Amino acid sequence: MYRISELRLELDGSPEDLKKEAAKRLRVAPEAIRSLSLFRKSVDARKRDDVHFVCTAEADCPSARAPRDHRVTKAVPYRYELPVCRALEQRPVVVGFGPAGMFAALILAQAGQRPVVLERGSRVEEREKLVSRFWRDGTLDPECNVQFGEGGAGTFSDGKLNTGTKDPRIRKVLEEFAAAGAPREILWEAKPHIGTDRLPRAVRGIRERILSLGGEILFDTRMTSLLRKDGRVSGVEFRTRRGAPERLETGAVILAVGHSARDTFEELFAAGVPMEPKAFAVGARIEHPQSLIDAAQYGKFAGRPALGAADYKLAVHLENGRGVYTFCMCPGGQVVAAASEPGRLATNGMSRFARDGENANAALLVGVGPEDFGADGPLAGVELQRKLEEAAFRLGGGEYRAPVQRVEDFLERRASVRPGDVVPTYRPGVTPCSLDGCFPDFIADSMREGIRRMDARLRGFAFPDAVLTAVESRSSSPVRILRGEEDGQSPALPGLYPCGEGAGYAGGIVSAAVDGIRCAERILKQLS
Repeated sequence: MYRISELRLELDGSPEDLKKEAAKRLRVAPEAIRSLSLFRKSVDARKRDDVHFVCTAEADCPSARAPRDHRVTKAVPYRYELPVCRALEQRPVVVGFGPAGMFAALILAQAGQRPVVLERGSRVEEREKLVSRFWRDGTLDPECNVQFGEGGAGTFSDGKLNTGTKDPRIRKVLEEFAAAGAPREILWEAKPHIGTDRLPRAVRGIRERILSLGGEILFDTRMTSLLRKDGRVSGVEFRTRRGAPERLETGAVILAVGHSARDTFEELFAAGVPMEPKAFAVGARIEHPQSLIDAAQYGKFAGRPALGAADYKLAVHLENGRGVYTFCMCPGGQVVAAASEPGRLATNGMSRFARDGENANAALLVGVGPEDFGADGPLAGVELQRKLEEAAFRLGGGEYRAPVQRVEDFLERRASVRPGDVVPTYRPGVTPCSLDGCFPDFIADSMREGIRRMDARLRGFAFPDAVLTAVESRSSSPVRILRGEEDGQSPALPGLYPCGEGAGYAGGIVSAAVDGIRCAERILKQLS
């Protein structure tokens, strides 16, 4: 089997065209290739008059002799190897069932360890109903919402699976998602995404796999405290929504609570679990017409069905020393209400698999660090988030209506009276206003300068009727729960494994899932 990279494929190209290109590279006739499969596919839009695909393919061609071409290599199939180990004396506990917790539990289950998962939110079927109700009429369930519940915050997002890490475990994550019902395109697309409409099926598939291997998942169940004995973890105390506190003995707890489990952060800090403040970013969602983004990125090729909706990723460094960047760009998507605490408003973005909505949206973020938090202590960043979310809630007029402003008005420092041609997609509703009432000056001014600078890189980014919706405050965790570099355990509480985005060690679905796998491996390797 050969892996052939840098194969050009036109936008209207067929599998047979790709096979011909692979045959040329192998110096054989197309008929000599028994089978050809995509390994990677990306869009090359560096030249707007020559937009095409660049592919890597794997060819089964016994008659080929490897040419002296760095673009042709022997394909080495990836195979994930579980650590060989004995069974734990007590079942391991995983707290949280977002990407990190799901994959930690999956690996432990595949290793025969029968993990017990505690998830404060509901299973995805019930969660979808509660989130839909919140978006419809502003009725928030603090325990089950866009942040909490089966699948974590990523369930109500674009389901983006691209990541900047090169860890080989990424392939394991993609293969498990595909096996659980995610679109198989995620195995070869350079920027894979599942889509909000298809994520629940994949999440259910992973849940069912864990259960079939002897795992147990307790939904609507929140960990209330860690139990200790002889200086290490000895168990967890938990309770269901209406039940009395219960205890479960264990010597291994993977803490994968997500970036919005603020009450859990407070409980852990009070219990002496070491943590520190972490830099993060805040800002707003920015919405443009998707057709504008398509034209800016693809020129005359915009609208071609093979390309789909265009995306973007922008970053600038300002003279004031701050970074401004876009994050979690959702082509053809919508801005969604993402609050998890009463009286505090947060936003996020999501797209369906087809990415066929009229608007594009992305987070427009300004980096902030401990020096900006206005207080000391590990939880100072949490308090900054809360202040911004409370301001957004007040500015929107309550009932989780979001404050919005046209970009032109924002740049000119005048309040918006009504939206323009770009209709805000946020529900349950919006209130036109001035977002200067939501942000400190250093954040608002950095956003303004960032928009102007980004417009020079992506034509139309400062489109006058583009809409800013505040506040985007949950891009990453504001804390880092400390852990050992080698064993992954809390230095003050052996047996506790801080994990994933909430603990400050990941950013996004895939990196969180990979960290969950690593944490499970660390437990298993101690048993080998």
